[in-house]
Amino acid sequence: MRDYRKLSVWHKAHALTLAIYETTQGFPPSERFGLVPQMRRAASSVPSNLAEGCGRGSDADFARFVRIAAGSVNELEYQCLLARDLHYLPAAHADERMRECAEIRRMLVGLLSSLAPPTPHPPSPRSTPPDEDAR
Repeated sequence: MRDYRKLSVWHKAHALTLAIYETTQGFPPSERFGLVPQMRRAASSVPSNLAEGCGRGSDADFARFVRIAAGSVNELEYQCLLARDLHYLPAAHADERMRECAEIRRMLVGLLSSLAPPTPHPPSPRSTPPDEDAR
């Protein structure tokens, strides 16, 4: 078992979640049951899945939760784009959140690659004895 609090990607994802909660407080009341909870759920899913994956017993289980976190960060990135295009977020603010999503995604990819089992090397080509009839 791992301690999720030792993962730098978890810290970045947690900080982004806090920022999303703060940001969505200013959304229109009409989004109270729409985009606001979707963004909050996608944001909190990233550090939550990392924490849950750390509690699993194998690298394969942990990797599955890292992949789920990556899907959630992609979802959140789109929702930030949508919020910008709906004029709920100023462009600069949305762009900063999307940059944070991209950075977290890169970190998750790196984490995944560190969990991947080593790729076996293909066998070296064997030299075959020359065909006796070819002489």
